[in-house]
Amino acid sequence: MNEFLKNLLSKSPIVLDGAWGTQLQNKGLEPGEIPDIWNLNHPEKVYEVAKSYIDAGSNIILTNTFGANKIRLSESQEFSSKVKEINQRGVEISKSAANGKAYVFASIGPSGKLLMSGDVTEDELFKVFKEQAQTIVEAGADGIVIETMSDIEEAVIAVKAAKTTGLPLVACMVFDSGKAKDRTMMGNTPEECAEKLLDAGVDIVGSNCGQGIETFLNICKRLHNASLRQVWIKPNAGLPTVVDGKAVYKTTPEEFVRYVPDLINAGAGFIGGCCGTNPEFVIQIRKYCSSYNQIGL
Repeated sequence: MNEFLKNLLSKSPIVLDGAWGTQLQNKGLEPGEIPDIWNLNHPEKVYEVAKSYIDAGSNIILTNTFGANKIRLSESQEFSSKVKEINQRGVEISKSAANGKAYVFASIGPSGKLLMSGDVTEDELFKVFKEQAQTIVEAGADGIVIETMSDIEEAVIAVKAAKTTGLPLVACMVFDSGKAKDRTMMGNTPEECAEKLLDAGVDIVGSNCGQGIETFLNICKRLHNASLRQVWIKPNAGLPTVVDGKAVYKTTPEEFVRYVPDLINAGAGFIGGCCGTNPEFVIQIRKYCSSYNQIGL
């Protein structure tokens, strides 16, 4: 494992941030609009999201670069040629908000294309992810999080591409399929995913999105047992319901944090939130984790 992460985990649990997409939507991001281009068009609003998590007590915050790869950005003719600029600004904004009070791990999400259907090749994916990862390291990120992956083969390619940077590396899968909701969309188990990701060179495995926190305990245990490492966990604030055309997440911060002790006991070393969570969730996680030996930057 990367030495930086080893040292960090000696003071776990580490408090992560919460959602970015739903927070940007609250600030005016329109349905279908690419969030990452706000790094250029509305950097002050992206900064507000990052700063709100710093103020809430996050030890690590992410970047607004989840979809800032060439394939996803090709949906916008105006920004398809600005992969480097969007990623660079995303890291710079989060680092500015952190101001030495937290670490910044840059987010890399899926391409939006399916390998199995031939929409994209392995070589194309590797080049796309390597381009994004290289820009991230040049911009000064402290680590990389490959997240919200449903296809383990795509996740492995992303890990191999990001591994070339030498940065600490986390990879998270979405487990929301199968009878027990413990498989990826492609049918892979936590054990299969952990094995393949570790073989590819990832430092930490984890899970984010897909479900509410109450379903993550089993996933966390299995990832921990399979990897023999502490796990990165970022659940949603429950499953959304649509109210007046908008997704509404009903789990409260107080309800969310009730599951944190069991997740820590199950092997979670990093805990935050995904869709529907906000700084109030981080505040509650921080309150609970304050009884542990928290890191100081």
